[in-house]
Amino acid sequence: MTNQSTPVRVPNPGPGCLVRGLYFIFVGSWLGLIWVLAAWFFNLTIIGLPLGLAMINRIPQIMTLRPERVHTTVEVFNGAPVVRQTALKQAPFILRALYFIVIGFWFSLVWMLMAWIFTGLTLGLGLPLAFWMFDRVPAVTTLARI
Repeated sequence: MTNQSTPVRVPNPGPGCLVRGLYFIFVGSWLGLIWVLAAWFFNLTIIGLPLGLAMINRIPQIMTLRPERVHTTVEVFNGAPVVRQTALKQAPFILRALYFIVIGFWFSLVWMLMAWIFTGLTLGLGLPLAFWMFDRVPAVTTLARI
């Protein structure tokens, strides 16, 4: 028998839009601000940099309850399907480190401030754009695939 491997996209919708919106309004906005400030504080120190970057990668979950994305592969072995979930493949570390040092650190701060401004100035009408921006913070900061 032959073994076949087929990548498939298995949706992980997480909480619905209404729940995510209410969570952001009542919890995510203030908790996310504290989380982001703590992450950037850790990024200023050499010792705290790994923790700060890990915290930045978790911003979408902390602020908007966005589920973590994984790569799901279904393989058939001897007629039985086997499902494997792995983290998304990332760009080379050296490229991500150089990007963070030159662009990501300061640009992610500007990006997050713009997201909060869209939320505040539009009185909530800018939430879809703000959610999209909050979801993209790891990519803006370190080119992380999300």
